[in-house]
Amino acid sequence: MTDLSQPTDDLVAAFQIEGFPVRGRIVRLGAALHEVLTRHDYPEPVANLLGEACALAALVGSSLKFDGRLILQAQGDGPVAYVVVDYDTAGTFRGYCRYDADRVAEASQGFVRPGARTLLGQGIFVMTIDQGPDMERYQGMTPIEGETLALAAEQYFAQSEQVPTKVKLAVGQVDTGEGPTWRAGGLLIQYVAADAARGSTDDVWDRARALFATTGEDELIDPLVPADTLLWRLFNEDGVRVFEPKALAAFCRCSPERIEVMLESFTPEERADMVEDDGKIRVTCEYCSRTYEIGGGAA
Repeated sequence: MTDLSQPTDDLVAAFQIEGFPVRGRIVRLGAALHEVLTRHDYPEPVANLLGEACALAALVGSSLKFDGRLILQAQGDGPVAYVVVDYDTAGTFRGYCRYDADRVAEASQGFVRPGARTLLGQGIFVMTIDQGPDMERYQGMTPIEGETLALAAEQYFAQSEQVPTKVKLAVGQVDTGEGPTWRAGGLLIQYVAADAARGSTDDVWDRARALFATTGEDELIDPLVPADTLLWRLFNEDGVRVFEPKALAAFCRCSPERIEVMLESFTPEERADMVEDDGKIRVTCEYCSRTYEIGGGAA
């Protein structure tokens, strides 16, 4: 097995269950997720939802075989208008939620942790693949019918790619001695159709799913349980081969130059309305909360 014990956080890795037509990926997020979630004063249920979306985007985006981006979004008519994560195949990501705080508080009553369907309401789950300016974007979507983003992703793969898939996501705050910090973990397995010479392997997929189901949310976010240890716990009887992990980091692509380009899309009259008393236009990035001052330099 590849040694994933150093580092234990902010990585995603592919793995193969030996002898099984089953492949998967595991993600562990620590400081990078904490940076994304603490850029805004999110209520805990909203932070949980965005943390799940970040882990899911890394699980799916890390499978792309080209330089590009995966944009994962879920939107609906619930207390959370939308959650979006922008994942770059270089291993960087950013995320944001738009929500109504009063409606979130009302919807959360009676729940230990309200799920995606409760927060998003009736809506859609969307994944967009962007291969760059010279290629058309590919977009797939499915209704949000299950209570979790994991179920939405499973339904997406079943409908859009006809690939049997199981997903498990976990988010929580862990006190590592320096105060509570946000962590997330995720696990994904997929059934790879075997060739005819090997015969039916449905029983193997059933076994893999049964082992997968034993994963605890606490294990997925435990900083003392490295990714390779967790995979070995699950699949040691059959053997598991882990491939080289990819490092993950929080990163926002906003810049003064991008803000200038965005402002150029407005008419002179619209730009004039944006000017404040000191003669500057101030624009705050939704993702990272950084404020840019146009006309007087960047903050």
